[in-house]
Amino acid sequence: MSVSKRHLLRQGPVIRSLGRTVWRSVRSGNAPTNGSAPQMPGPELVEHLPPRDPRLIHDYVKAVGGDPKAYRGTVPAHMFPQWGFPVLSRALEVLPYNMTRLLNGGCRMEMLHPIPAGEELELRARLVEVDDDGTRALIRTQLITGTASTPDALVSHITAFLPLAKKKKGAGKKERPRVPAGARQLDSWSLRPGCGADFSVLTGDINPIHWSPRYARMAGFKKTILHGFSMQARVVESLNRRLFSGDPTQLTEVEVRFVKPLLVPSKTAVWVTDDGEVAVGDAPGGPAALTGTFKKNQE
Repeated sequence: MSVSKRHLLRQGPVIRSLGRTVWRSVRSGNAPTNGSAPQMPGPELVEHLPPRDPRLIHDYVKAVGGDPKAYRGTVPAHMFPQWGFPVLSRALEVLPYNMTRLLNGGCRMEMLHPIPAGEELELRARLVEVDDDGTRALIRTQLITGTASTPDALVSHITAFLPLAKKKKGAGKKERPRVPAGARQLDSWSLRPGCGADFSVLTGDINPIHWSPRYARMAGFKKTILHGFSMQARVVESLNRRLFSGDPTQLTEVEVRFVKPLLVPSKTAVWVTDDGEVAVGDAPGGPAALTGTFKKNQE
């Protein structure tokens, strides 16, 4: 599908937060900066936002492979980056780093209750932890999303990776994560060229490595790459369709790691095991673009 560019008019807060990040880096000389991290956890930031537009929700769900009818009266949990990026960006402003180099590392979503559509969103965000070993920083944040009728409906734990310096020569390479050898294929994806641009319009994450082939090549990629959070959302919708008969309330927790860029356009598959592992890749035993786990409703 190709989504209406009018949705960009709803992404002002996200785009402004990205602009602030770039401006802060330019003012500081656009160079990585090491320094002592503030006391953890950081202060809790609270924000109230208007309800998400129904047309935006509808087009977003379709774009990531879901059925909008499955979310009648609710908002998909995996849409949280669209409303959460601005307050999460503010939570990171206390850190002494060039945040333009930040990469998505993974996310755990605890879906405690469905998020009602048509209600004001109540957000609480904070910086939780920074693990800095001099060559990279792992930055963990938390975002809690709820409404007046369903407080704490969704708890999102986000991990980001920030390269600080080149690794020393002779440092051992870690084994790349792989699709579990005993996994079975749950779904297949055919990622068309425009899916990165669509996700950018629908969420406000307009980094051009996801929609501009020229920029992606300048950044060292052969093609554009899929947003990490788009990959996560597509995994959730594959689970909903193939395991839970289209009922998103059956999925209560998803934790994923983004371990390899997924090029666009491309074809790939989703794999699961009987004990709740999930992965994105071409074949069992082969390299994975995403690895993770999921839990279902036990009621």
